[in-house]
Amino acid sequence: MATFVLVHGAWGGAHGFRHVRRLLRASGHEVATPCLTGIGERIHLANPLINLSTHVRDVVNHILYEDLNQIVLVGFSYGGFVVTGCLEHIAERIKHLVFLDAFVPNNSETVFSHSRGKGRSKIELGEDWLVTGPLREYDDPTEGEWMGVRRTPHPKGCFTEPVYLSQPLEQFGFTRTYIKATRSPESDPGNAAFWRAARHAQMSSAWNYFELPTNHMVASNMPEETAQLLKQIAGVT
Repeated sequence: MATFVLVHGAWGGAHGFRHVRRLLRASGHEVATPCLTGIGERIHLANPLINLSTHVRDVVNHILYEDLNQIVLVGFSYGGFVVTGCLEHIAERIKHLVFLDAFVPNNSETVFSHSRGKGRSKIELGEDWLVTGPLREYDDPTEGEWMGVRRTPHPKGCFTEPVYLSQPLEQFGFTRTYIKATRSPESDPGNAAFWRAARHAQMSSAWNYFELPTNHMVASNMPEETAQLLKQIAGVT
């Protein structure tokens, strides 16, 4: 049995992993899908003080309070920043680190520096503290409608706060995997950064690399294939 911790992306929530979560649990695995503060089911907690550190602590505390060890930690999209920030606190509890069509940041980088070439660490006076996300396409219109009504604005502080990483990812003791959604063009929001990370992983002996033939909304479009690939990475059935 494996223990999976699935971290969702921006403007989303734990519900985005509901299909994958069900499939992994049906195979007998332990699955946690913490919801990040201020978005998804925790939208009622949204406020201007929420930043990347808030979301890192959401995940770290969940892992510590549940006393999860030897975990497969998965970060989707923006969740790549969150799981990277977690390493300073719970690296010894991770067996496999997986980036699912996600940002792979270095120390001191921000979401905006990856996606826009901007790296401001604060929000200016009078600036809106919420960001409305881009429209996303789904293979199944019914799934797209279901997810669309649950899409929430995202606190901007999460995108302007730099991540802290004490050493390069390749120097940690766990294995690293990148999964790329190959049907998202580089012109899609954030996807140029995802492709850069994917190409690095594909060329590096320190990474495992896989592809799924769908667009960015991987867990909704290909839940069976995503669950099977995660089990393969974990070395379980």
